[in-house]
Amino acid sequence: MEASERVNLDTGKLFGDGEHILYVNGEYQGNSDIGKLMYDFSCTDTGDMNFELTAKRTQYLKENLKGVSGMCKIIKDMRREEREEGIREGVRWAVLRMLEAGKYALEEIADISCLSLDEVKKLQAEQNA
Repeated sequence: MEASERVNLDTGKLFGDGEHILYVNGEYQGNSDIGKLMYDFSCTDTGDMNFELTAKRTQYLKENLKGVSGMCKIIKDMRREEREEGIREGVRWAVLRMLEAGKYALEEIADISCLSLDEVKKLQAEQNA
C-alpha cells in the first residue's frame, strides 16, 4: 500500500486539507486486513466475505429491493450527469470554434449555443488568456 499527499501543481504546496490518497493493489488478497478487504471487493458471494459489515451492505445493495432501487437511481443519476457534462463540453467546444473563426458576433454565438452572452464572453476571455 502506498500513500500520497494532495499537491497543488501550480504552487507545489500541499492542500493541507487532511485528506490522503491510498493506492492499493486490488490483486493482493493476503491475510492482512487490506488483503481480506480486497478479497471482499472481488467476491461474488456475500457468504464468503471476510467482513460482516461489507457483506451486509453488499447484500442490501444487490439483493434487497430498496437497496437495488437505490443503486439503480444512483447509476441513472450518474449517467444523466455524464450526458449533461458531455453536452456542455460539446457546446463549449463549438463556441470556442465559432470564436476562433471570427465570423460570428457574440450575440449570434449566444443565440446559436443557447448560452448567455456573459457565458460566451467568459469563454472568449479564456480563449484570449
